[in-house]
Amino acid sequence: MSTFRVIGTRQRKLDGRDKVTGRTAFASDLRLPGMLAGRILRSPHPHARILRLDVSAAEALPGVQAVVHAGNVRQRPFGYGADNLPLKAGKVRCAGDEVAAVAAEDEETAARALELIEVEYEVLPAVFDPYSALEPGAPLVHDERRDIEGNVSMRWDFEHGDVEAASREAAVVVEGLYSSPLSAPASIETHVCLASFGSEGQLDVWTGVHMVSMYRKALADTLELDWRQITVHQPPIGGSFGGKIDIDPIDFITVLLAARARRPVRIHFSREEEFVGSRVRQPMHIRLRTGADAEGRLLFRDADVVSDNGAYNAWGSHALLVVMQTISSLYRVPNCRVRSQVVYTNKAYGGSVRGFGNPEATFAVESQTEELAEALGMDSIELRLKNANQSGDLTPQGMRITSCGLGQCLETVRRQSGWSERRGRMRALRRGLGAAAYVHVGGGARIYPSDGCGSILRIDEAGRVTLVTGASELGQGSETVLAMVVAEALGVPLGAIRVLNQDTEVKPWDVGAHASRTTFVAGNSARLAALELREKLLETAAEVLEVDAADLELDDGQISVRGSPGRSISYDRVARRRLLRQGGSMLVASTFYDPPTEPQDGRHVGNISAAYGFGAHVAEVEVDLETGLVAVLNLWCAHDVGRALNLAGVEGQIQGGAVMGLGLALTEELGIGDGHVLQPSPREYGMLTARGVPPLHLSVVETLDPEGPFGAKGVGEAGLIPVAAAVANAVADATGCRPRSYPLAPWKLLGWLREAQQPRNRSR
Repeated sequence: MSTFRVIGTRQRKLDGRDKVTGRTAFASDLRLPGMLAGRILRSPHPHARILRLDVSAAEALPGVQAVVHAGNVRQRPFGYGADNLPLKAGKVRCAGDEVAAVAAEDEETAARALELIEVEYEVLPAVFDPYSALEPGAPLVHDERRDIEGNVSMRWDFEHGDVEAASREAAVVVEGLYSSPLSAPASIETHVCLASFGSEGQLDVWTGVHMVSMYRKALADTLELDWRQITVHQPPIGGSFGGKIDIDPIDFITVLLAARARRPVRIHFSREEEFVGSRVRQPMHIRLRTGADAEGRLLFRDADVVSDNGAYNAWGSHALLVVMQTISSLYRVPNCRVRSQVVYTNKAYGGSVRGFGNPEATFAVESQTEELAEALGMDSIELRLKNANQSGDLTPQGMRITSCGLGQCLETVRRQSGWSERRGRMRALRRGLGAAAYVHVGGGARIYPSDGCGSILRIDEAGRVTLVTGASELGQGSETVLAMVVAEALGVPLGAIRVLNQDTEVKPWDVGAHASRTTFVAGNSARLAALELREKLLETAAEVLEVDAADLELDDGQISVRGSPGRSISYDRVARRRLLRQGGSMLVASTFYDPPTEPQDGRHVGNISAAYGFGAHVAEVEVDLETGLVAVLNLWCAHDVGRALNLAGVEGQIQGGAVMGLGLALTEELGIGDGHVLQPSPREYGMLTARGVPPLHLSVVETLDPEGPFGAKGVGEAGLIPVAAAVANAVADATGCRPRSYPLAPWKLLGWLREAQQPRNRSR
């Protein structure tokens, strides 16, 4: 195995000290001269027609500089299917829809102006349940779809093999309906947008969005602006978990207010607005059938999926892409069928929250894996090992498994948790163990024609190495990892590297932070730039040392002649020699890495990612049968990460994901009453605190992916994905009662326990 200087070590985040000492300036900290406070007026109704809108009193209020609504701005529809407008015209489709907005000298005046806006609504019948939305005669969320498919936004269907024949051959078939809730990413930093127009019409926008290049184009298209006149700045982002990947109405509205006021405008969501006005993880309902032969070999999976899309198509409408992959490709499944509907309802609409459909799909698949093992009389981890994916596999959807440590991950958590000795033997104590595994993209996802990332790398006369990357730093530590990749590939000290990614004026194109892609895609881009720059350094050093460049080695900033360590020169001196001479040139390299993937075809077949990550968790729980409370006592996590570039960062990502997964499993749910969010605050929503986190036992499995930078695969979403399934399976082991949905709220568990104790109807 290769020996590395930097790769594989534990490095603190390069921006960590500034963040913990409060020196980092986030978007909410920014101030511009003459900046106004923006506020948005939202619909109180989940479904209504706008009959009259009077903003005259708000416009007349001293201190108000701009009021915008659909009647006085130019705007085009945006979103998948172009079904949304920044400021709603004619009709609102969910509580919280944006009806008007104001910009004033201060927050208090802006809030008062909103109160003065008069809106007359005609309340319309609303639909909040996706199954009700599919019924004939259900209220239409989008009237223009009356003659298309009504409230069906889109379909995701896939079939491979012969499910019916496999069903007839199966020794055991299990079936169940599994549901997941409406939940929120709930990052520390709420949504913030600051917009300012210059004297020549150029627009500057400061925002925490992931995808700055595509964001710039969306601003231009929706607001009819010249995108060459737009600069998008990306200040440090205080967390996202997918919640800021979409371009949202707040962004467009901030720009509209700035244009009308001719002054800078900032809109900063309150915590309540964050829950009401930003994207959510949409509920899903998955009816799944799985069959196996008598030896436990999987024969088929058959799924019907209903995704509760909410009022509009944002990124969440495409989460079925990942649901489909898990159903078809977690373990070896020779026959598979998925029928999926994305359904409009009059509720908050779904975005790309961490895991992007995979926690929901894994909950269904891995709950059913344990049920299947029970029906076969097999140990569930043995069943998983018998069907585990292997390196070299091609899944039914055309996913090429280049590296796979699933079996090793399963063996690791089985051993560390004492599974063989304790599983099924602790029910008298109301304790249990449950397992769950996952598969997820680990090398990007070919959703757009390009999945690439650009890098520009240069060395200045002082020896400072600057990487200008298209990648976005969301707090996940990507800048640190990219600096480590450059330091290793170039051969210079880590302390010499600086990473920049601030705005579209300088940063190269990138498709954005999603699909656990940054380490893999941006890392490969940075590595290629470093290798190119290394060659240029050695070329100049060869002239200075009067040897062939092939005889030189570069290590920790020193370039020396192989076999003659006394003949050496520092890399920074070489950089100066190349620049400060007649006919000199800069040491600059630019690269663009687009992974070797392919878009899915019309049947949803195609190798969408360059690598796939795998892992397994085992949860240990204790259940109080009187109160229904579930306590997670331990969580063992083993993850195939390819190679851990920054071991501290990898462990941090897995730990953070696991804690987020525990919140989903136990407490987090956005309750909806008559279309309104019932608990729009972190406390009421049910986010876990540090006191609710059990001991986490982490194991990193390294499989060295052949395409990844130094063998790495992405892990940003991985820790979250199997947690809810593992906890639910542990509850089933402890009580004999099978949870069918999460979170495992006490009242839900008590209901399941009562239901399990009732005599079954033998006539069924």
